[in-house]
Amino acid sequence: MKKNKLSPEKWMLTIIFVLSFAAVVCGQDNTKVKATNSPVFLEATYQGNDKIYQENPLETDEFYNPILQGCYPDPSITRKGDDYFLVTSSFVMFPGVPIFHSKDLVNWKQIGHVLESKSQLRIANLGISRGVYAPAIRYNPHNDTFYMITTQVAGDLGNMVVKTKDPFKGWSEPYKLNFNGIDPSLFFDDDGKAYVVHNDAPDPGKELYEGHRVIKIWEYDLENDQVIEGTDKIVVDGGVDITKKPIWIEAPHLYKKDGRYYLMCAEGGTGGWHSEVIFASDNPYGPFIPAENNPILTQRYFPADRANKVDWAGHADLVLGPNDQYYGVFLAVRPNEKQRVNTGRETFILPVDWSGDFPVFVNGLIPMEPKLKMPEGTENLTGKDGFLPSGNFTFTDHFSSEKLDYRWIGLRGPREDFIAKTENGLQINPFEVNITEVKPASILFYRQQHNTFSFSTVMDYIPESEKDMAGLVCLQNEKSNYVFGITKKGSEYYILLQRNEWPGRVGEHKSMHIASKKIEINGAVKLQVKADGDDYEFAYSTNGTDYVNLGGTVSGDILSTDVAGGFTGALIGLYATTANDLQP
Repeated sequence: MKKNKLSPEKWMLTIIFVLSFAAVVCGQDNTKVKATNSPVFLEATYQGNDKIYQENPLETDEFYNPILQGCYPDPSITRKGDDYFLVTSSFVMFPGVPIFHSKDLVNWKQIGHVLESKSQLRIANLGISRGVYAPAIRYNPHNDTFYMITTQVAGDLGNMVVKTKDPFKGWSEPYKLNFNGIDPSLFFDDDGKAYVVHNDAPDPGKELYEGHRVIKIWEYDLENDQVIEGTDKIVVDGGVDITKKPIWIEAPHLYKKDGRYYLMCAEGGTGGWHSEVIFASDNPYGPFIPAENNPILTQRYFPADRANKVDWAGHADLVLGPNDQYYGVFLAVRPNEKQRVNTGRETFILPVDWSGDFPVFVNGLIPMEPKLKMPEGTENLTGKDGFLPSGNFTFTDHFSSEKLDYRWIGLRGPREDFIAKTENGLQINPFEVNITEVKPASILFYRQQHNTFSFSTVMDYIPESEKDMAGLVCLQNEKSNYVFGITKKGSEYYILLQRNEWPGRVGEHKSMHIASKKIEINGAVKLQVKADGDDYEFAYSTNGTDYVNLGGTVSGDILSTDVAGGFTGALIGLYATTANDLQP
């Protein structure tokens, strides 16, 4: 009997119909679709338990400093009426530039991110300490518009600005700006004129020493969102006193008070010599005269072994706060007992005394305390009603909300490219990207916010091959991290712990297999990492209650910027990959 054969055209129509029908079926309830090799994380819990908060309980009129714990560096702040908005650097975190709102400078809610799309954030192939540096947020009362200006270092945007009428409703596409350097900030004068100040290199051939930088100013065209060609001028050369070879004058902000212009900058680099200095002039183009009492904020003069150490203070911004009291936000670090800075650069706040000619940070030139008095009439609501928690706290996410919490971030690409909500939890669809690659990876991160903490998750996952892996990571950068997860070898399943580090020589990458163990997977597995200062431990449970340590105690050294380099704090991630190269 002759068989009926379909023509090539009919075969093609049949294939298209089948694929279309499958797409429709999947689209009807995509929460129940589980992609191959995709782990589902049923919940995640972060718990911080630092001794400093145990020993310094709050009185009813106090709040904790820092106001943003973990990697939230380079803060900038602005005000419209009774609304305060604050942004911080995000490097290659995606989405970028977290933005926070407050009515009182004590209680803060994250309302989203300024840069949320690939067209605004072009960082897909950048190392973790590249990307978005030092955003500055400003409100212009002359056109009722908010502006966020920043530098995307090593990307194709460079210096750029976005704007909005309402920070709660999203921001414009970026306007690329025609100048070099970093750390731009906008200033809107009383007459409606606008200016940009920024850090730059000295004119060609005029660099005097390593770290010699200048501050420039330009007029800014508000109609075209561009600096006006030919209006640039160097207003600070080197720093407060160039004869002393000051380094890294940067992060400038321009203010006006009582008819005078004040230029405040960071000086001394972002490490132990970091400080904040200020200059004044009768004209935005200078000459700017430094205050005699500079620096107005620093922690560099105190013993290195002091208790409850706060260090590296600088990179500040000022705002007129409640009760006509000025405040300044700035970055600083809180090292652990081995002087590691795993929590990264955090956002602090201090009142500012501007009763004299120049502002001074109140108690910013003595060792900083963990508590501050609240502005009069303020109630401490941190951790309640959607306000961010502070001090010691627990954050648990069952991934049941329609919208992912803003504290979860990706690197180099949108979270939405690899996550999917299911009826049981959050599914991470793995990329064929390894954690050590400089590419968007399928990892959902939470910032380490305490020196003593635990982070646990419940994961439903069965790897299909040796290339599959899912679990937890602790990451400082793409070459300095711990990987703790489940993979397959032959027909058996293993849980393993790996240390990846960069010894400092170009092109060299060192991986160390710490421990592995064969396990039976009969359901969801609990994974945990906990740290006490520099000591980190990884553990798992297959019965839901009893944890088994894997690898003993390991050092958190590679999760600190003083060892790994760069500018970010440690991140804890939910990880999945189909490009695993780790073997038990």
